[in-house]
Amino acid sequence: MKAYQEMNKEELLSCKAGLKKEFEDAKGKGLKLDMSRGKPSVAQLDMGMDIFDVLNSGTDMKSKEGVDVRNYGVLDGLIEAKHMMADIMGVSAENVIVYGNASLNIMYDAVSSAMTHGVMGCTPWCRLEKVKFLCPVPGYDRHFAITQHFGIEMILVPMTPQGPDMDMVEKLVSEDESVKGIWCVPKYSNPQGYTYSDETVRRFANLKPAAKDFRIFWDNAYAVHHLYDEEDRQDKVLEILSECEKAGSPDMVYEFASTSKISFSGAGVAAIASSKGNLECIKKTLTIQTIGYDKINQLRHVRYFKDFEGIKAHMRKHASLMRPKFQAVLDVLERELGGTGIGSWTNPNGGYFISFEAMEGCAKAIVAKCKEAGVTLTGAGATYPYGQDPKDSNIRIAPTFPTPEELALAADIFVLCVKLVSVEKLLEGKAYKIAV
Repeated sequence: MKAYQEMNKEELLSCKAGLKKEFEDAKGKGLKLDMSRGKPSVAQLDMGMDIFDVLNSGTDMKSKEGVDVRNYGVLDGLIEAKHMMADIMGVSAENVIVYGNASLNIMYDAVSSAMTHGVMGCTPWCRLEKVKFLCPVPGYDRHFAITQHFGIEMILVPMTPQGPDMDMVEKLVSEDESVKGIWCVPKYSNPQGYTYSDETVRRFANLKPAAKDFRIFWDNAYAVHHLYDEEDRQDKVLEILSECEKAGSPDMVYEFASTSKISFSGAGVAAIASSKGNLECIKKTLTIQTIGYDKINQLRHVRYFKDFEGIKAHMRKHASLMRPKFQAVLDVLERELGGTGIGSWTNPNGGYFISFEAMEGCAKAIVAKCKEAGVTLTGAGATYPYGQDPKDSNIRIAPTFPTPEELALAADIFVLCVKLVSVEKLLEGKAYKIAV
């Protein structure tokens, strides 16, 4: 296929005319398709419905250690729930506190507590003149929303297939005491699906922060979310807590995970893993914040999945539904845009997203065109702090929620809009050059 940049003005105009007709035809279909967020599909949710059969009015409601889960007590989670979440994160159960239904809530609490009460005896961030956070980009919009909410300055750090630009991270962290943290999705990152290399994880563990209260916010959201059953197609990431322990910085990491995309979104189990010192500090706040989280839900999850093998078997069912959807989108992208020079995209082994890079200055226009034709995408710029993509080029594609039939239509409209906006952009540029 001929690259669009190699076309002359007449070829581009001819191409534009054909694409505009296709676009008007697509608009006339009155579609309403949603690829805006990484939500499990109805079929994925349906296959976990028997979790509700695990507990009933005749069930023994006592935990492994004899705790009546209907009553008060056990602030930091049932021991069996700790083991379940520890297995997901690949850590020791003694390093885990089990919370409620969402890891995002734990991350918010961690930042909020640091702002108002400080981290392990350090000055509360709200009393400091400046607080900064490093934000690998493109990244997760809800992470950025938390730090923006608290007025924390966010510094962009470019992502690579091996993880964040560690030369930049090391320099900023070691030289600036106002840098207090970094957001990380170490495995199947949102939105690119990258997994941090062993070298990247070790460099994180060996950081020498100028700030004593610097913390790595390690959001291990996709720890068991493989798209493929073959071992050689399943990404692996080094366990960060033990690496920090080896490096002599055991307190530097907060790790988060949940079952939101394993069991049910908003009705799962979430947890934090960290050092003994961090956990003791967190528990002091928890004793004031809550009388305890939902132990009945913790027990339900443990008895349903039974062990880590049960979780992995369940996630293979998820993968069997998700894999064809990812492949369908990737096939359309390659067939329609391969060799055109107007876009590139990631091909992840897991997670929930495909990251698309359009020509500079085109992402907002592509998303707007898609919406006009009935396809809703994540807003352009959402993968950057403050919603501002400096190049206006990144688009997050979420293939999981639509049905296969809807996805085929949505993918076709997406590539049509990419082509049309790209041609218009090239014509603007060529017209400008001719005028000069």
